[in-house]
Amino acid sequence: MCGRFVSARKRHELLEEFSVERDRVADSPEPEPGPDYNVAPTRRVYAVLTRPERGGGAARDSGPQARELRVVRWGLVPSWAKDASAGGRLINARAETITAKPAFRRAFARRRCLLPADGYYEWQTARDQGKQRKQPFYIYRTDGGVLAFAGIYELWRDQAVPPDHERAWLWTAAIITTQATDDVGQIHDRMPMVIAPEHWDDWLDPGSIEPGQLQATMQPALAGGLTSHPVSTAVNSVRNNGPELIRPVANGPSAASCPEARGPQPPAPRA
Repeated sequence: MCGRFVSARKRHELLEEFSVERDRVADSPEPEPGPDYNVAPTRRVYAVLTRPERGGGAARDSGPQARELRVVRWGLVPSWAKDASAGGRLINARAETITAKPAFRRAFARRRCLLPADGYYEWQTARDQGKQRKQPFYIYRTDGGVLAFAGIYELWRDQAVPPDHERAWLWTAAIITTQATDDVGQIHDRMPMVIAPEHWDDWLDPGSIEPGQLQATMQPALAGGLTSHPVSTAVNSVRNNGPELIRPVANGPSAASCPEARGPQPPAPRA
């Protein structure tokens, strides 16, 4: 699974990186997210998606579609959910079952997005003086580039407020994951899927509905050229945040004990 990740790039960087045509973050009454080195479920994160010109809610619009940058809450709340509590659990959607699961299949068919990330964390079970412990690793692109996680999003109507209320619609999202490749699988058995830039248009197009073609656009994150290293267990607490969380630790597992625990210092996400 993907339970924590890093989102440290600024809004203007993402607007340029993803060739965004419409900035919905600037239009929002909510403050834009700041650099987050320990994104946890229910946090507000950036998402890139394609929507009609209008349409703040679920209603379809006849206006032209364009690529947008929005802020969503990490943890999908299906449109049919009675309340928003499900979002804390539905942070990941398995690629193998996404077309069958009721919570995900409608979003996969029509509401796909990209969730930008600088890297993500996974935990490996290690032995320390005969006792088992969880060692966190930071996984990131060797070139310091952004990871475009394959995501799905939903809109949930909060019936407790009027339709014209600024919080009438809750935007939420989940990250699509798959079986980890051999190298990353030594750390964790699941990993995020990413969308390569040449497939962004197809992935974001709500008119692309053929499941096989959509599945073909996704690839394991390792295809982006990843490396990793052990980091401090300070990342275990969601209260901790800052660039120090992604720095390698000297007393972590060696490359011999974990072949994926190698690579250069992580390029610092642009703050």
